[in-house]
Amino acid sequence: MQDAAAARPIMKLSRIVEMNLGFLGIQFSFGLQQANMGPIYRYLGADEASLPLLWLAGPVTGLLVQPIVGAMSDRTVSQWGRRTPYFLLGAILCSIGLLAMPYSPTLWFAASLLWMLDAANNITMEPYRAYVSDQLDESQRAVGFLTQSAFTGLAQTLSYLAPSLLVWWGADADLVDANGIPDITRIAFLIGAVVSLSTILWSVLRVRERPLPAADVARMQARPLSIRTAISDFPAAVRAMPLPMRQLIPSMAFQWFAMFAYWQYIAFALARSLFGTADPASPGFRQAVLLAGQAGALYNAIACLAAFAMMPVSRRIGVRNLHALSVALSGAAMIAIPQARDTATLLVLMTGIGIGWASMMGNPYVMLADAIPPQRTGIYMGIFNMFIVLPMLLETLIVPVIYRPVLGGDPRALLIMAGCMMICAGATTMLIRINRPPVVDRSDLA
Repeated sequence: MQDAAAARPIMKLSRIVEMNLGFLGIQFSFGLQQANMGPIYRYLGADEASLPLLWLAGPVTGLLVQPIVGAMSDRTVSQWGRRTPYFLLGAILCSIGLLAMPYSPTLWFAASLLWMLDAANNITMEPYRAYVSDQLDESQRAVGFLTQSAFTGLAQTLSYLAPSLLVWWGADADLVDANGIPDITRIAFLIGAVVSLSTILWSVLRVRERPLPAADVARMQARPLSIRTAISDFPAAVRAMPLPMRQLIPSMAFQWFAMFAYWQYIAFALARSLFGTADPASPGFRQAVLLAGQAGALYNAIACLAAFAMMPVSRRIGVRNLHALSVALSGAAMIAIPQARDTATLLVLMTGIGIGWASMMGNPYVMLADAIPPQRTGIYMGIFNMFIVLPMLLETLIVPVIYRPVLGGDPRALLIMAGCMMICAGATTMLIRINRPPVVDRSDLA
């Protein structure tokens, strides 16, 4: 049977942008977590070495939720489409979590809310990836995924910068509640709740999913939708995993272990190297958190611009080569950050981080979309997410063990280790061989 993807019309760039606007809301939420969860945990009394364990929600919920939701969205038949119900459910839960997080009275309460937030984001994330493949002709998929990458950069620029913007507009950075959480953090999370829900609604109302052919609907309805049927698809999909997808595993492992460690410890590294403090109650620590947010905003702004610049570059040198160079450059910047002795040098180094981040959020998905059968996009996007969350899970378990005996309890040493791993990610990317996807009989989903 000929793949229906061949008949998809070319979509205007403005429609591709509208279709991906909801990704801005998802990534605004992720950006708030990346920039603020480590400091929130420290404000509530967490031990620095044990911080990764408090971030377990991300990798565990991603590991459990995304493959199941991805497979279920492949089979969902509703008046709103296959993917839209998951967008809406995830956006509502995410907004509730963002509203509650900065009011956490205890460490366990904040950690529990992070589980809810990450589950909500994961419910939305992989159906959104699959949605791009569903909607776009093969010739436009690179534009679609790199547009998502651009929105990731824009959203995280705004989310990282939100507390600093409030300070620049007159808010007091040292005004905190009884638990030590700054007022500017609470306001930033409120903004995130509004952005998360409103952008998803805009996308699903403005760019409706394409209706499925009647034959596809009949085949999907012949086997009732359930978590059990979704799980049963998983082993067969793993066994049939395309070779380029398997070859991406080492690169993904190195880069996501490194990036997760970077997010968790960048504020603590800057507190030591630029402000000479490790005390979370000190003004210097709060200044380091703000600076980490500003640096994060800059690298995400660079990522937003770099994502568009990568479109013509990827056609010239190839997606694989571009990704290898980008993540290696990011690794070199991470290694240099602990040696930065002023803000100007730090901000220059964010160029490398931003280029690597733009590539991580777009180019692996371009390589993946060209390698998997279109009718199984949801489940393979979910499985591919395991290549992200498993390295994160390993990081949460390994770093607490090595933090003091191997790294001397110094977050700057952890950044250097992360940079070396990013360079390894670039080297292993060069081992990937990209092939055309095999023709798969749709009857395997029946």
